[in-house]
Amino acid sequence: MTEQALRLDEAELRGLLDGRWARVREHVRDTVRGDLFAPVHGLSVEDHRARTLAQLKALAKTDLPAYGFPESVGGSDDVGASVVGFEMLVADLSLMVKMGVQWGLFGGAIRALGTDRHHAEYLPGVMSVELPGCFAMTETGHGSDVQHLRTRAVYDPAAEEFVVHTPDESARKDYIGNAARDGRMAVVFAQLEVDGEEQGVHALMVPIRDGEGRPAPGVRIEDCGPKAGLNGVDNGRLWFDRVRVPRTNLLNRYGDVAPDGTYSSPIESKNRRFFTMLGTLIRGRISVAGGAGSAAKAALAIALRYSDTRRQFTRPGVDGEPEQEVRVLDYLAQQRKLLPALARTYALHFAQEELVTRLHELSRSAEGDDHAQRELESRAAGLKAVATWHATATIQTCREACGGAGYLSENRIPQLKADSDIFTTFEGDNTVLLQQLTKGLLTNFQDSFGDLDQLGLARFMAGKVFETVIERTAALPLIDRLIDAAPGRGEEASLYNRGWQLELLEDREKHVVEGLAGRLRRARKDGSDAFEVFNRAQDHVLAAGRAHMDRVVLEAFVAGIDRCGDKATAKLLNRLCDLYVLSVVEEDRAWFLEHERLSTARAKAVTQAVNDLCRGLRPYAVRLADGFGLRDEWLAAPIALGSEHARQGDPQPRRG
Repeated sequence: MTEQALRLDEAELRGLLDGRWARVREHVRDTVRGDLFAPVHGLSVEDHRARTLAQLKALAKTDLPAYGFPESVGGSDDVGASVVGFEMLVADLSLMVKMGVQWGLFGGAIRALGTDRHHAEYLPGVMSVELPGCFAMTETGHGSDVQHLRTRAVYDPAAEEFVVHTPDESARKDYIGNAARDGRMAVVFAQLEVDGEEQGVHALMVPIRDGEGRPAPGVRIEDCGPKAGLNGVDNGRLWFDRVRVPRTNLLNRYGDVAPDGTYSSPIESKNRRFFTMLGTLIRGRISVAGGAGSAAKAALAIALRYSDTRRQFTRPGVDGEPEQEVRVLDYLAQQRKLLPALARTYALHFAQEELVTRLHELSRSAEGDDHAQRELESRAAGLKAVATWHATATIQTCREACGGAGYLSENRIPQLKADSDIFTTFEGDNTVLLQQLTKGLLTNFQDSFGDLDQLGLARFMAGKVFETVIERTAALPLIDRLIDAAPGRGEEASLYNRGWQLELLEDREKHVVEGLAGRLRRARKDGSDAFEVFNRAQDHVLAAGRAHMDRVVLEAFVAGIDRCGDKATAKLLNRLCDLYVLSVVEEDRAWFLEHERLSTARAKAVTQAVNDLCRGLRPYAVRLADGFGLRDEWLAAPIALGSEHARQGDPQPRRG
């Protein structure tokens, strides 16, 4: 592969990557500019919080908040646009997260769990930030296990009020964004008790501050203090001492309490009701995956530009030419660090776009589709896990690839690393999310709506049939056609044959998931405790989730390239896709060797192919990273903005 063999149409690439919501991406590029939004470092916690609130209020004057809200309150009801707008705010991840708290979590919960009355009462103030709010779900003793939160909301029919109470320290609401400084009201998730009977977790609107910013009666607020990153977000802790709120403050779309204390719900099963309520909040998890992707893109843009200009050590002169210092990116070791990460970032970008499209279409569906909703939830859990883990690993790799320069605050990578690190555990711990995904792959468990409780596991283990489902992406005909045309699994198949690659990852997923199902069944037949059976198989569970996501992400990449209108650019993207899939195979080559999917010689050929692809893609690396359209003033790293790579905007980062 030579530089002359491939060509890149940058306009075509930008259009492809901007995708369905290109107008939103361009709108954010035009809006997030100037001193107010320029990346800064070295601010005090209080100054950073004040700056982030000012940024949020400035965005509130644009149409960005309207995307995620219904037309009845002045919104544009474009859920896909709201997610894309969130992921573009890479200039300051504190702003990204604070926006997510205010409009995604707080406002999103009101929209999803409330009724028209709640929408009219609260959402205009949420959109304008006249009503700053919190999403108070996580507790000190219960993070991922939302179903067993301990905060109580007991109905008092005599007063027609709910009494919200924190029974002990483990039940305090913890890490709550907007709680420490700015929030005035919180959507509080609590165990609802009516007439002595528990009805499960529900959400209520609870004031936490008055108009002067003082804690509301019965509400105790504590600042979480400085964090490793995201110090522009005011995370805090909340306690409630028998705080009374009107009956109408219950967000009652899925569960209501009449004045006399009669409980009613359109969903009879408490378990199903709980998972339905949480499923409506899936937008936050999908947004986090996109935000992590943006952080990885920014770090790669900085590292690749720097590597393309930084010179280190000399190359001996040839035919009388003088010695020359070598650009760092010309070294295979540097290419090996950065280019597979770039390829995976592209693959995840297309997977994210596909997921956002599914979310958007499902939000507009007039009739509910339980299967589609569950499939979306599983896919969102998996993509959030792999995308955030990828961002954490990639940003660290970029830091090392830039040497000491990558350690300087002015070059942005340390802040990207610190700010995005929490993405692996908020909006769902990644390990738990991969377990959730894998359970969804086993249809008997999926249909039981169980979680890690004994009853759900017992039902799953007792099922008569295990079924594994290979659910294709939206590119079903394309993927089927490529696999059907594959030459088979033998040595004669080219490593670069897309059908062979797709079939290889599909075969691994099917084998791992079926093996897991058989393992669980055999253990259960021995009379083992259901929880212990699943616990002992967690390594297998996580491997199944990863194998599934590798296949899904590859299919999304293939479908994305198929939409490219320029053949030469598509050819280049196909080489990048080869690098993604072959680097995935190389990472797990032990499995492929152990299960005789690759011979030793074939495995060595995969490694050689990755080397060849890295060398062939090296001339295009910087432009491929620039294709995501992150403005130079968002990168704001001097090492990325030298004379050879300066584009537009203020090239100098600012110190607070």
